[in-house]
Amino acid sequence: MSSSAGAIGYAAHLRVYQPLGAFGPDERAQWTAYVDSGDAPSRPVLMAREHAVALRAALAVPPRLTVTGEEQAYLRHLDGLTYVCPWRLQERIWESLTDFRSRVPDELSEAFIPAPTAEDAEMAYDSWIAAHPDEPVGILTSTWQVPITWFVLFEGEERRLVLGDRRAAAQAAGNTQTRLDRALVYLTAMSRARRRSAKARGVVRRMIGEGAALEALEETGRWLEQFHPHSLVELDYGGLVHLLDDEALSADASVNDISDALEALARGDGEAAGELYERVAARWRSLGALEHAN
Repeated sequence: MSSSAGAIGYAAHLRVYQPLGAFGPDERAQWTAYVDSGDAPSRPVLMAREHAVALRAALAVPPRLTVTGEEQAYLRHLDGLTYVCPWRLQERIWESLTDFRSRVPDELSEAFIPAPTAEDAEMAYDSWIAAHPDEPVGILTSTWQVPITWFVLFEGEERRLVLGDRRAAAQAAGNTQTRLDRALVYLTAMSRARRRSAKARGVVRRMIGEGAALEALEETGRWLEQFHPHSLVELDYGGLVHLLDDEALSADASVNDISDALEALARGDGEAAGELYERVAARWRSLGALEHAN
């Protein structure tokens, strides 16, 4: 699982929207004022702004690990209630750095980010965690593909597909009236996401046992448990929709395929489960290959 705030242009996002009542008094007041202002950017506009901020930080020499500016949030309104997913871009940059340094040798890491700079950032992140133990980061980002474990949390009928032309991201970042119409989004209740996650873990543990698949599912499950039980969970294909034509995007059935794979595995049909899983994996491998072409 990636929590990177990096190359958000071609990335998918898993977001948790919590009800306003889930936040502490100070933050609840902050987000209530944010909602009441009526100035909150739309999802596509906020994604474009997020991309622009992250890109400026990444292109700095050395990469800038501190971002400034007003905190933003993604909003959802459902059944008369308002749900908030804070941007928390600074914390996501710190998380991304920690993840990056844990995966590559020190020599390679220092070629990108000087050790003193990285160490200062990690100390700042540790201080933030100590001061905000009950404020989890509600956005995971994966570049160039959607992690298989994310599909487990949703069902096919929870999909919303909008086909349309992509407006220039630079325009969207500066003009709240500009929309990026193209989107593929799944939305479900936290209770359903947790139930599906637990069911998938049970099937994989029983039929496959310990390994990378179970570890990834458990990591996703632990992440979900940090949030209010009445939250909403959203899978947003984000910028990946611009790598697929209308036919491919409309035909994408990754959520259904993974659900069918788990059902086949549960009844002991490993061959059918493997074929369905490989269908999804191959679909996303072909998209992920574009990263190396770029």
